[in-house]
Amino acid sequence: MEQERRHRSWYLGPILVLAVVVGVLIGKGWERTGHATETYEELKTFSEVLTQVQKHYVDEVKSKDLVLGAIRGMLATLDPHSAYMTPEMYKEIQVETKGEFGGVGIQIGVKDNRLAVIAPIEGTPAQRAGIKAGDFIIKVNDESTKDLTLMEAVQKMRGPKGTQVNLTIQRDGVPEPLVFSLVRDTIKIESVRSKVVENNVGYVRLTQFQESTGKDLARALKALREQKIQSLVLDLRNNPGGLLTAAVEVSEQFMASGKLIVSIKGRDGRKDEYVSRAKEAPDDYPMIVLVNEGSASASEIVAGALQDWGRAVVIGGTTFGKGSVQTILPLADGSGLRLTTAKYYTPKGRSIQTTGITPDIVVRPQQPPLVAKAGDKDAEAKAAKGKDAAAAPTAKAAEDKATKPATGPGEPAAEATTEEDVQLQKAVELLKTWKIFKELRPL
Repeated sequence: MEQERRHRSWYLGPILVLAVVVGVLIGKGWERTGHATETYEELKTFSEVLTQVQKHYVDEVKSKDLVLGAIRGMLATLDPHSAYMTPEMYKEIQVETKGEFGGVGIQIGVKDNRLAVIAPIEGTPAQRAGIKAGDFIIKVNDESTKDLTLMEAVQKMRGPKGTQVNLTIQRDGVPEPLVFSLVRDTIKIESVRSKVVENNVGYVRLTQFQESTGKDLARALKALREQKIQSLVLDLRNNPGGLLTAAVEVSEQFMASGKLIVSIKGRDGRKDEYVSRAKEAPDDYPMIVLVNEGSASASEIVAGALQDWGRAVVIGGTTFGKGSVQTILPLADGSGLRLTTAKYYTPKGRSIQTTGITPDIVVRPQQPPLVAKAGDKDAEAKAAKGKDAAAAPTAKAAEDKATKPATGPGEPAAEATTEEDVQLQKAVELLKTWKIFKELRPL
């Protein structure tokens, strides 16, 4: 979710649908006669279909179910991120922004018209089992995800702590689908982690953008300053995003006051600009931002702003590419509407929708062993000897990893050492070099 705004909306039963729409049209200006007539005719058709279904369908159906089905179908024609939320789902999404919810710990989106893992959340059942950013979820239990909306998929993966859900995953480079049996847990997200790595390099890891992220980051940076850091790595890898306000609060801690962070533009062409209101001058130490294909939404706002203003060097892989804003509209009966209302743009006017943020320096993570394809005798022989290739991982092998964090492409472990994490290692090396060149003086 990118932004929460309070809007007044009303839910009324199907009998009053026409009256509601007529009222809206009057409020917007009844002089648009052609538009009003066209809308009325379309709603008349809808009313006729509703009546015929209620009269003649083979089984008795409730009006409420038909209307909710029509609402879901209407939103599904817009984009994958717009959806209707039942009262239960609406409550869950409010809780989620505060950093605690029930489930398996996966942030999902739509990529290439398929349900994709944006990133597994660190320390959760999904991350421990070895689910990776970029995996495609093709089944939840035995149900195909082909016709599921994002909200429906999330709802099916949520559940009481201790219950089980099976996810069938298609992974690039792996010929056969992987099946993960996950036990749901209470997901508590610690959005900010920090430490000092070698040579006074500060390291801050943001896992999500929540209500408290800005304040938590300020405390972490204060603690790092007290330890006399001389440079900083901001790690946004596998951070799927969160609140727009949190992204702004994070960005302005590294930027001077008055600097544009992000602009939001809706269909009416009006542009809302979010500008840094930093109360103190930011530290001017060298800074690197780490990103990968699991960095999305609010992460891309921060990385894009720091990159455009030349405040930081962005290193890693191209980000996910989610550049749209979803507004949560509460409805009168306790349900909610998640609606894409705008697209956001970096300070230089770049839209990252579907394209993502391209790093200044591309650094690939350590590659997994080559996969031996079935029927490839040479590859199978090499895999058996453990020389140049390895056998394809199986679902059983993946489940065996559930007791320890898994690492792999695009998914660095939270506590990986600098030597084990090639992208972090590269960042630290560049910051060392930065310091050396700065101290050089011509003879």
